[in-house]
Amino acid sequence: MNCNALITHIRQYISLNNEEAVLLEGSVEIRELKKKEFLLKEGGVCTANYFIMKGLLRSWFTTEKDAEQICQFAIENWWMTDYQSLELRQPSGFNIQAVESTTVACLPRDRQDALFAAVPQLERYFRIILEKALNAAQLRVKYIFSLSGQERYDHFAGGFPEFIQRIPQYMLASYLGFTPEFLSKIRAKRIS
Repeated sequence: MNCNALITHIRQYISLNNEEAVLLEGSVEIRELKKKEFLLKEGGVCTANYFIMKGLLRSWFTTEKDAEQICQFAIENWWMTDYQSLELRQPSGFNIQAVESTTVACLPRDRQDALFAAVPQLERYFRIILEKALNAAQLRVKYIFSLSGQERYDHFAGGFPEFIQRIPQYMLASYLGFTPEFLSKIRAKRIS
């Protein structure tokens, strides 16, 4: 599989000529994941940034009560990684797992600096992507503390309708911070 989706996505934010696109293609690895397959397990060291070409990933950790707490979902044209583990090269506190069969373009950390030196505008691209991710994370924290469960569900369903049909209900409940039973009640109210 080629990197056309990744290159097209990057070109929405920065200019990238054909020679630079070839350098990028030579720096990434395409990986196919089966449903439930892990890219990263808690305790492992994250070694790459992952661009989702096809499919759906989730990032989650295990709570003290052995429950899964989902922090993030990512679909086509989104990135996912554990930046703390990746940058500090330390064991991760998170899992990254395929929710459905997924194809990712992996940009290994050990190739990233050389790629940025050869194609400097990629640093600008990643800054833009990180700013968007940080903004989303900050808003998510705000919504968890300021919106009711119904409001959080409505905001998510309205802002990300492409996820609602693809994410199992128990995973969506974990992400939104409530039980699957509470989510069922919310969804039942919307239908009636």
